[in-house]
Amino acid sequence: MPDDLNLSNLKPAQARKDRKRIGRGLGSGKGRYSGRGLKGQKSRSGSHKMRPGFEGGQNPLYMRLGKQRGPYSKDAMPMGPHRTSTQPVNVAALEERFDAGAEVTPESLVEKGLLRNTRVDVKLLGQGDLTKTLSITVHAASASAREKVEAAGGSLTLLREPKVRHPKRRSQSTAPPQPEPEAEVEEAGAEPEEAEPEAEEA
Repeated sequence: MPDDLNLSNLKPAQARKDRKRIGRGLGSGKGRYSGRGLKGQKSRSGSHKMRPGFEGGQNPLYMRLGKQRGPYSKDAMPMGPHRTSTQPVNVAALEERFDAGAEVTPESLVEKGLLRNTRVDVKLLGQGDLTKTLSITVHAASASAREKVEAAGGSLTLLREPKVRHPKRRSQSTAPPQPEPEAEVEEAGAEPEEAEPEAEEA
């Protein structure tokens, strides 16, 4: 850069590049078809706004591949690709990263490097030992994890209430029929008692 700036030595900080000007005659090199070739989908306006994976209307690759067994549509949630997921954290990791009396939240787990972000629900699992008293706030927890937290004198708060699953009741129509009581069978060889004849009148 020169020491003295004036109108004769001013230059832009970044070199300018002229845009490609098409449709300015055959002598420009971008005339006639303007670099788009002849007919076809890519010669039309808006042809470069196609989504990734578009194959011109034919059956795309992701639909030609084989499918896994089982339901995987939105109506079958949470199965298949729409399965809900949680990020597991074991009590052994809390024992290693947190001090006694600390408050464990999804945000603090991210600060300690146990989670990448807080967009996924956190579930506390019971692998390992826990001896420190911690105040834990997560989305879900296993039964063994809850026992270890409470045994160490800590508290556990769930951000999502667990779903109560009632046992399936068998309807009366599907219940097995009960056997009927057997009828009393008369003893074989027993002769029926004959009625006594009435006394003849004298």
